[in-house]
Amino acid sequence: MATSTHQLPVVVIGAGPVGLAAAAHLVERGVAPLVLEAGDQAGAAVRAWSHVRLFSTWGEVVDPAAEKLLAPAGWTGPDPAAYPSGGEWAEQYLQPLADALGDRVRTGATVTGVSRAGRDRIVDADRERQPFVVHVEYADGREERVLTRAVIDASGTWTTAGPAGGSGLPALGEKAAADRITYRMPDLANPAVRARYAGRRTAVIGSGASAFTALAYLAELAESEDGTGTHAVWILRRGISGSTFGGGTADQLPARGALGLAAKAAVDKGHADAVTGFRTEAFERDADGRLVLLGEDGRRLDPVDEVIVLTGFRPDLSFLDELRLGLDERLQAPVELAPLIDPNQHSCGTVYPHGHRELSHPEQGVYLVGMKSYGRAPTFLAMTGYEQVRSVAAALAGDLDAADRVELTLPETGVCGGAGLFDTPDAQQTEGGGCCAAPEPRLVQLAAPKHRS
Repeated sequence: MATSTHQLPVVVIGAGPVGLAAAAHLVERGVAPLVLEAGDQAGAAVRAWSHVRLFSTWGEVVDPAAEKLLAPAGWTGPDPAAYPSGGEWAEQYLQPLADALGDRVRTGATVTGVSRAGRDRIVDADRERQPFVVHVEYADGREERVLTRAVIDASGTWTTAGPAGGSGLPALGEKAAADRITYRMPDLANPAVRARYAGRRTAVIGSGASAFTALAYLAELAESEDGTGTHAVWILRRGISGSTFGGGTADQLPARGALGLAAKAAVDKGHADAVTGFRTEAFERDADGRLVLLGEDGRRLDPVDEVIVLTGFRPDLSFLDELRLGLDERLQAPVELAPLIDPNQHSCGTVYPHGHRELSHPEQGVYLVGMKSYGRAPTFLAMTGYEQVRSVAAALAGDLDAADRVELTLPETGVCGGAGLFDTPDAQQTEGGGCCAAPEPRLVQLAAPKHRS
């Protein structure tokens, strides 16, 4: 990068776990970061699923450079073997880290565009010698242009959930049915949310860990005093096979296996019916205003009161449109990274640690990191994101030897991020999240969540 840009900061988009870790690594390297967070607090996206517990332990979701930055303030990490909820992760780690970074973090700052100063996407001349320009809109209506030497996009994918439609597009009538559809995990400990689903018939669309969790919690609601009549309809785009519920007792991650078993129990006990090979084409309403799902094969399902769509997330690339990105045509991930994370071939634990070279683009100095780097792949691991930003920060500091080193060893199966069922003491007794010493998973009996006033 040209010498004239060296005094400029590195803009980090997003004050989530990976964005704040990127800032910590840059500070450690003597490079000034500027973190721009659209939300009103650090970890805004994590706070949105504060009621969900991670598969990963505290020891796996605290970045080493961040821990060093926190140490002078007297911060001590929680029990490394315990599993945090999203809310605990945000309050006990992300917020203190943002506080330690001080005015390097700006909240209420939405990035609306990134380009080269004085160069749109077409112009070649002297392009790489120009700094980047980042357009920012603040919550109070102010606008600003920030010049930066590099851009690290750690904005994640939380804001762009996948639709119910089987073709990857919203189903016909899906937008009109928005009052009965949610694309996030409902917090059934919230009395208002609980009342929305109690005694109702709810369709759950999806086949991953989030869908397992939704089924398990709806089953728990059905067995509670205030949930009589609650029933789920689990809609799968494929058939049921031996792998539908995950690894079960063969899963080397006990908590993940227990989650799949809890979903299976919801079906076996009659709290949920599975509809297989159903690709949603349209939503209609019956005479009572309930939703009727129509499949591409002509099937019409019985009416439901609510729909929970958990079909994954996808990256928002709109504000990067003036940059020259090299993205895989299927996953929308960096082309060098895509083969390593293809969900048809890899789980979170079989993804090799990778760094700045796999994350680079034709536009030098731009990096998509964290969940954003995985595009549409669902197998992201927090530890992998921390290794990404360690490497990128080293590269931006000019230490290519360190940037090219692999400084992360993953367990054989990895530890997937996402929803988990860890509400019983027995479910937390694992041996560090590894594969060999972990006990077999058991069906988790969930205690009724406490209602919040």
